[in-house]
Amino acid sequence: MRLSRRDFIKTTFAGAAALATPALAMDKLTVVATTGMIADAVRHVGGDFVEVQGLMGAGVDPHAYRQTRTDIVAMTRADLVLWHGLYLEAQMQEFLHKLESRVTVRAVAEGLPRELLRAHPDYQDKFDPHVWMVPSLWKHCVENVRDAMIEVRPDMSGTFIANTSAFLDELDALQAYADTAIATVPEQSRVLITAHDAFSYFGRDFGFEVMGIQGISTESEAGLNRVGALVDLLVTRKIGAVFVESSVSDRSIRALTEGAAAKGHDVIIGGELFSDAMGQEGSYEGTYLGMIDHNVTVIANALGGKAPVRGMAGKLSAGF
Repeated sequence: MRLSRRDFIKTTFAGAAALATPALAMDKLTVVATTGMIADAVRHVGGDFVEVQGLMGAGVDPHAYRQTRTDIVAMTRADLVLWHGLYLEAQMQEFLHKLESRVTVRAVAEGLPRELLRAHPDYQDKFDPHVWMVPSLWKHCVENVRDAMIEVRPDMSGTFIANTSAFLDELDALQAYADTAIATVPEQSRVLITAHDAFSYFGRDFGFEVMGIQGISTESEAGLNRVGALVDLLVTRKIGAVFVESSVSDRSIRALTEGAAAKGHDVIIGGELFSDAMGQEGSYEGTYLGMIDHNVTVIANALGGKAPVRGMAGKLSAGF
């Protein structure tokens, strides 16, 4: 049967589209990132020229996360695998090193200047991995993401460099907002008590005394003595707020508030902070900018400071 001219054109274009689609998809850089924060950086650097899969979503604890079979398949098929390093993904580290023989694998925080890092109090030659808590520190990791992507796709270097520059400007604006909002918290109120020690860089760079019930890793258990000591601290120093974390059980924090109440001192839960994972995918808090905007705004307002309720750009969810 002969096709009409109109049907011939439709058939030809349909066939061309079918052939073109895989070619366009193959032209994109495929990246697997362990944490949401790294995946977010990849999206900013790569724009429309990258396909990124983040392994750890909202509420996931990277300290305890183990790769699944689906993760392994995705990583072995990717052009580039990015992980944080500094022993954050402790349960995946051995696998990631083995993967280096098959795929380009880079740890984006390992190359940070050691003078910027906080040493681990319990382990020699180990450092606190939670550098994303301060935008000016996270900029170094974003630049390392860019460099790893250029290493694999040098033909896209111009685009990656331009996109990175624009994102670094956004991080500078976020840092400026954080500096301004935190400065409104009274000096005597700058005590941040959370479930685990994820905020030490935040404390160092913004002038807070930070105390976690657990250590740097959520794998450590909070002892009764530690909880008791922090209850005494809350009462003695009349601290009015503590914070839960999105990726850590709130059980130990609630033990603090109950212990303080038993001694006649009321302590509120000042809000939920994003520590080791961002918010829900598709939300503003599910981006790095939104994650830090949320944390800064919640901390400032809960501890007697003054920050816009909807955050830096008015994008925070109402009623957080």
